[in-house]
Amino acid sequence: MRLTRDQIQAIKETANAVLGEDSRVILFGSRTVDAKKGGDIDLLFETDQAAGNRAATIGTLYVSLIRKLGDRKIDILLKDAATPEAPVLAIARQTGIQL
Repeated sequence: MRLTRDQIQAIKETANAVLGEDSRVILFGSRTVDAKKGGDIDLLFETDQAAGNRAATIGTLYVSLIRKLGDRKIDILLKDAATPEAPVLAIARQTGIQL
């Protein structure tokens, strides 16, 4: 996994602050492969609670991560209680690493 301990901690803190203590975060995509270089940070945030305004919640997650990690490409998927299952979520869970 190509994230530092500080980056992982910042991501987890963001998830807890925005989504609550029961939230989970999965890193998926190219950052899970140590042999690759570069690439964006692909994150699946999951919570059993309803997020309300999903667009605002994703925006809050994104802004908080940019402030903590610096200006970089971050892709965010959000699965809350109101989100129907989708193939992309299953793939992220199967291929990703829970932080």
